Amino acid sequence: MKTLSTLLLASLMLSLAPKGRSQTPQELREMAKEAEVKQEELVNLEKDTTHALQWNTGTFFRRVYGDDFVGVLENGRVLDKAGYISSIESSSAKYTSFVASDIRVRMFQDTAVVTCLWSAQGTQGDRSFSRQYRVIHVYIYGQRGWQAVAGQQTLLPG
Repeated sequence: MKTLSTLLLASLMLSLAPKGRSQTPQELREMAKEAEVKQEELVNLEKDTTHALQWNTGTFFRRVYGDDFVGVLENGRVLDKAGYISSIESSSAKYTSFVASDIRVRMFQDTAVVTCLWSAQGTQGDRSFSRQYRVIHVYIYGQRGWQAVAGQQTLLPG
């Protein structure tokens, strides 16, 4: 699966190469390697996101979320970066586990769409909970690396 993904990314890069000049095999390998590294960075960002949520800390989000970030919570509330960080830091939820899985990355030049499954367990007040969310993030690659510019969380039934 990883090899197929790498080949697809290499062919995408090839199609975006300047016309009139074909890419050498070495250039194609380097482009595929670069694309694979960027994909791994995004997978790690999704995992780091759940760790930051588990510990109710906004530091990660201040660094990785763009200033113009807009997010939609599972209850439909729309928040900007400051509001999102505030909701995380003021949350009364105490997580015993918060994991990102089924992480899928689709890259379009310097933009990436990442979908995943969040699984969280913990307590809120005196009540235990176990929740799963489908999540989508949109990232832009720039001088500061990957920056999240949009996100959507959907609470799954059950």
